Amino acid sequence: MAQTATNVTAAKPQTGGAVYVAATTTTLPTSTSASLSSFTPLGYISDDGLTNETATDTSEIKAWGGDPVLTSQTGKTDTFTFTLIEALNPDVLKEVYGASNVSGTLNGGITVNVDTTEAVERAWVVDMVMRNGAAKRIVIPNGKITEVGEITYKDDEAVGYEVTITAFPNSANKTHIEYIKAAAGGTT
Repeated sequence: MAQTATNVTAAKPQTGGAVYVAATTTTLPTSTSASLSSFTPLGYISDDGLTNETATDTSEIKAWGGDPVLTSQTGKTDTFTFTLIEALNPDVLKEVYGASNVSGTLNGGITVNVDTTEAVERAWVVDMVMRNGAAKRIVIPNGKITEVGEITYKDDEAVGYEVTITAFPNSANKTHIEYIKAAAGGTT
């Protein structure tokens, strides 16, 4: 296949929201256009966007005398990192601190109880728009917040919750699935 400049792309959040979450028992979307009505939108994320890292752990086997003769995979992790910046959104707070630890509304008052409760596994969806309006959807069937970064309160910076989602294999051994489709009338 020849080099094609139109296959080079950047990514922007889908209009109306990019990150959605639901229980792992929720029916997952299987296309870029499938409904997300059972998912909760988490609003804006920071302009750092979304980072996906796949790390492979290996073990090197050496022959007598020290020559490397085999490399064996001992583990593989798939993580996603982004910063939720709707710090006044109860749904965001529930994902960061646990649903049972957040109550109320902004108008009536929100209470956040911070404790040592372990995060639960959730289904995550990230929607984005690529070059020429192509849609991309990442579906994480079974992801868990495994890290929350430092929270900074400053007058010239949005309060945000940098979260790392670790994607665990589903029953089909998939940690995440990506769907990409050209916009109607778009090019391939």
